[in-house]
Amino acid sequence: MTVVDSRGGSVPDSSAQADLSVRLRASRGAFDWKRLFDITVAALALVVLSPLIALLALAVKLDSRGPVFFRCSRVGQGGRQLAMLKFRKMRDGVSGPPLTAAQDDRFTRIGSFLANTKLDEIPQLWNVLRGGMGLVGPRPEDPMIVDLHRDQYAEILDVRPGMTGLSQLAFANEAEILAVEDRLNDYLERILPQKMRLDRLYVERRSLRMDLQVLAWTAVAVVFRKDAAVHRETGRLTVRTPRTRQGAPVLADPTRSA
Repeated sequence: MTVVDSRGGSVPDSSAQADLSVRLRASRGAFDWKRLFDITVAALALVVLSPLIALLALAVKLDSRGPVFFRCSRVGQGGRQLAMLKFRKMRDGVSGPPLTAAQDDRFTRIGSFLANTKLDEIPQLWNVLRGGMGLVGPRPEDPMIVDLHRDQYAEILDVRPGMTGLSQLAFANEAEILAVEDRLNDYLERILPQKMRLDRLYVERRSLRMDLQVLAWTAVAVVFRKDAAVHRETGRLTVRTPRTRQGAPVLADPTRSA
């Protein structure tokens, strides 16, 4: 913002500049604290989980031919390319639909176990250490999907993608609810709009407190096998109440929890 001086020239509005400076410093401070938290937790988790990581790596290698890790091409913060690490779940060299089914026949024996327990995601702690991801944030998407919704992703890509987050918790059982006959179109038309809405909600309301809540509920989901429900308007997390589904799944009411 500028103001006009007595000679007709314009000078910067010092109050507006001061306000902007304060907001930028606050934003950098929040970012630095979040990054420090991510690095500390990721480093500790890699140390603590190193025996499990070694055991799973050995199991993947012995179970089938191919590499231990798989690099997924995803879109990271600012639209930058992200090579997201996972333990390999599929037989080396197989092809097929881009989205997996709950009982995908491309899975190896250990791959099915990794998919069901979400343990295939552990290597992403390395992505967190390197700065490509955070512990909590929007789920990184495939470049093809981001290109289809570039405007909607503009805000989402302002922050680092996360290993877990609101959309990840809400759709932890995504493979089980996708239409078997056409998983990709079902994902694009029914699931993706809801996930983008939750990712934008996280970007708008993100805080250290929210990150801690998401991490706690992620631990509950992985360790105790309890699904979390995420309120579409507030991001509030609660235990999902089992519901009997009849027929094809429908779009959730945006005023209710997912």
